[in-house]
Amino acid sequence: MGAAMIAEGIRTRQTVIDAMLAHARAALPEECCGLLLDCDGVIDEAIAATNVRHSPTRFEIDPRDHVAAIRKARATGRTVRAAYHSHPAGPPGPSATDAAEMGDPSLLYFIVSLQDPAAVRAFRWESGNFSAVPIVPVP
Repeated sequence: MGAAMIAEGIRTRQTVIDAMLAHARAALPEECCGLLLDCDGVIDEAIAATNVRHSPTRFEIDPRDHVAAIRKARATGRTVRAAYHSHPAGPPGPSATDAAEMGDPSLLYFIVSLQDPAAVRAFRWESGNFSAVPIVPVP
């Protein structure tokens, strides 16, 4: 994904946004996590993963789920473009823990907040910091 596409926003199917919100609610009180697949510049699938930390304030994607998502992406001509996780009681922005435990700087990071109102935000890692990326919902 080029810098121009990120500057304009990351096109994301509304069904993916809805799936992340549903996963976050189902995982309460723990953080949920997963991976997002991209087809032709559109995030078109959310793959729920197991949070091996089983924590309300931290997450770690089960490596088996990560490998399965990569295999599915390759088999269907897509790429793993982003990871997501929830902040059950916090805002939809990166925490100090998120920054300290940054896993793969090539991925975008979506954060789901269940505060009222619930929200999903996207970020990229650059120069040692997270910066916001607009989410552009598409049907």
